[in-house]
Amino acid sequence: VGLDAMRRSHDTLLRLRIHPGKAEPVFVGQDAQFSYQLDNPDPQDRYGIALQAPSGEPCYVNVPAQDRATVVLAIPATRRGRLRPGRLKVLTRFPLGLFQAWSWVEFEQTCLVYPRPQGKRPLPLEAKRTQGGSVGESGSGSEDYAGLRAYRPGDSPRHIAWKSAARSAELPVKRFVDQTRLELWLDWEWLAPEPLEVRLAQLCQWVLKAEADQQDYGLRLPDRVLPPAHGEGQRRQCLEALALYGLDKEETVVQA
Repeated sequence: VGLDAMRRSHDTLLRLRIHPGKAEPVFVGQDAQFSYQLDNPDPQDRYGIALQAPSGEPCYVNVPAQDRATVVLAIPATRRGRLRPGRLKVLTRFPLGLFQAWSWVEFEQTCLVYPRPQGKRPLPLEAKRTQGGSVGESGSGSEDYAGLRAYRPGDSPRHIAWKSAARSAELPVKRFVDQTRLELWLDWEWLAPEPLEVRLAQLCQWVLKAEADQQDYGLRLPDRVLPPAHGEGQRRQCLEALALYGLDKEETVVQA
């Protein structure tokens, strides 16, 4: 019985295939969710297979015959930047728990970790008026027509150029120049002389607040300037710039 249990423990991992999935960005203090797909090409079910991250608990699944199962490992994100889960242990104690068969895998899988959003300062009041006007969407008051752009989710139907839309595969939206529109800049220099991580945390909070208020906002860092805009793309670019500021492009934080 013991010899058969040892053989079956070994064979439970034999020819098992593991594929890494995508890890969505998180903020410092949250858990990064790393997903993995376990493929079983054999005609027999596999039971009690686990993945274990460094300093973590094993996460067990059963993989049906010629099918797949998904394992998600929650890894604490303690620092901003790119987090890598490190070397993972693949193990099983099936069938009787008398033996443990194991192996190691490591992928170039990373999760982007944003700074923790915190700070007591409100959004900057020193918004500057645009020089020569800026492009808005309201189409009233002192605004003049300034051409068309592609439709974005959330645009008002009354701003769609329906005549042009009939001749195009896309929905064009009218743009207008507003001579009184304000630009909101989230500027690194305005937070002097706070330490680096404190500034990044405050800028992160400002980005989330401005986006929640649906304001156009720009970000100024010593090494990068993102012009004013709003939407998911602007939010993602700003948070990524804050997450990687001052770090080497290839630098990653490996979970210990």
